[in-house]
Amino acid sequence: MTARRPAPGACLLTALALVACAAPPPASVNDALDLIGQRALQKHVAYLASDGLEGRMTGRPGYDKAAEYVAGQLAAMGVEPAGPDGWYQPVPLRSYTLDSAEFTLHGEADRRFVYRDDFASFPDPVATESRVRAEVVYVGYGVHAPEFGYSDYEGIDVAGRIVAAYRGAPASISGEQRAYFASSLTKLREAAARGAVGAITLRSRDAEEKRPWSEAKTLFGRRPQMRWITDDGRAADHFPAIRVRTYLSPATAGALFADAPISYEASLDRMEAGEPASAHLGVEVTMANASRHTSISSPNVVGMVRGTDPALADEYVVYTAHLDHIGTVVEDGETRVYNGAYDNAMGVALMLETARSFAAFPPRRSLLFVALTAEERGLLGSDYFVNHPVVPASSIVANVNLDMPLFLYPVADLIAFGSGHSSLQGPAERAARAEGFAFAPDPMPEESLFVRSDQYSFVRKGIPALFLVPGFGSQDDGIDRETIFREFIGNHYHKPSDDSSRPVDWGSAVRFARAHARIGYAVAMGGPRPRWKEDNFFGERFARP
Repeated sequence: MTARRPAPGACLLTALALVACAAPPPASVNDALDLIGQRALQKHVAYLASDGLEGRMTGRPGYDKAAEYVAGQLAAMGVEPAGPDGWYQPVPLRSYTLDSAEFTLHGEADRRFVYRDDFASFPDPVATESRVRAEVVYVGYGVHAPEFGYSDYEGIDVAGRIVAAYRGAPASISGEQRAYFASSLTKLREAAARGAVGAITLRSRDAEEKRPWSEAKTLFGRRPQMRWITDDGRAADHFPAIRVRTYLSPATAGALFADAPISYEASLDRMEAGEPASAHLGVEVTMANASRHTSISSPNVVGMVRGTDPALADEYVVYTAHLDHIGTVVEDGETRVYNGAYDNAMGVALMLETARSFAAFPPRRSLLFVALTAEERGLLGSDYFVNHPVVPASSIVANVNLDMPLFLYPVADLIAFGSGHSSLQGPAERAARAEGFAFAPDPMPEESLFVRSDQYSFVRKGIPALFLVPGFGSQDDGIDRETIFREFIGNHYHKPSDDSSRPVDWGSAVRFARAHARIGYAVAMGGPRPRWKEDNFFGERFARP
């Protein structure tokens, strides 16, 4: 089914009428920041996380209602529509699901495994039927990082073969660089470039401890996957040479390694130690699946505040927050709504109030405010936006992104993922201090958060970007902040309980919103364009020509 484009409704018409009643413009940045208030934030979150929006699933009516709400709010603030279709930038998407899957281990007696019980399979975004039979080569993490003295492909030929690798990357590659090499996109590109024809993902001990296969298997295939579609009908970031991708249970992986020169347990040990141990496993497998495709469309919502300086108004700072969540799920005969109050109704609410302050006090450079679709489907809305920008790509100077900022206690510090790679670090640090926050480093580099939200789409286009979140520091020393944070991640993240019943320290949310706005103000008020730091890994890899 093709989703309808959000139509202007009563809330948008009312919003346009309200523009005429706007108060006189603020005299200073601080006056503009004072327009950011708790009541407006609460109103935005309450609506965007309401059951009536049915979890804001990409391509569904609930998402369209959310998009219409955002457009109406931006209009009421005096922000201009900046999409190719008014407020909207339609994103053409292909939704695809798995119909059937096969995994067969060949030997003296072929052994065919059972989908979900023994393995999972990734549907194909292009082919309706995919099949490959080939030898399996174990390649550790599947990482080639010679600049860090590490390669799982040294001395191994994978052309015409299926690669088997663990998720993640070795600890010898530090920080956000490790996140780059750990991403499935980086690994698939490397494997395809080397001639691999299929890919197997192996399961680590840590993954099994966090969520045993017996529990994880119930999640496979429950929701469709998505890709945005290019003008000539191809799926973005698709590597057709990798014909089938499969994910094995620990027991099935053990069978795969049964007669190999390295045992499954030894491969786990070497992987955990960060030691390459690639090997031809001496066994062939057949992997196959059948996929079903549906074309849909879902919009980014795009607004603009025009800069006041004729020399700088054609340069843009882009604020982003994803508007989608993961919809509804039928469990035990009951439809459960995944409201996504923190993820990411809260981020959109903060971005809207940032837009309010900019609209009242425009800076010298222009601003774009983009509520993105399909982040939960793989950063698709942001990737489409940077590949089809509504302004010249060269004119985008920076991105400031928000995704699931948690205000579970009185927040004392801020983290700006990615800021250390560019000159955005200075504005971020100053903005934090101006609102009474400390500026903290990434407390969980193992989570690879830098590549898991929409700012990474901008980074891949060479645009300096950061992702702002509250840190673990609290103004109340009696609170166990890390335990509270991890309890949310374990029990509420991507669960129906991430709803408006979650506790919110609204005082922290308002101060955070002000700091968030200050970062963009610092860049948009003039001075040199943000630049990558010298010899920076991401700057060198993705630098614009």
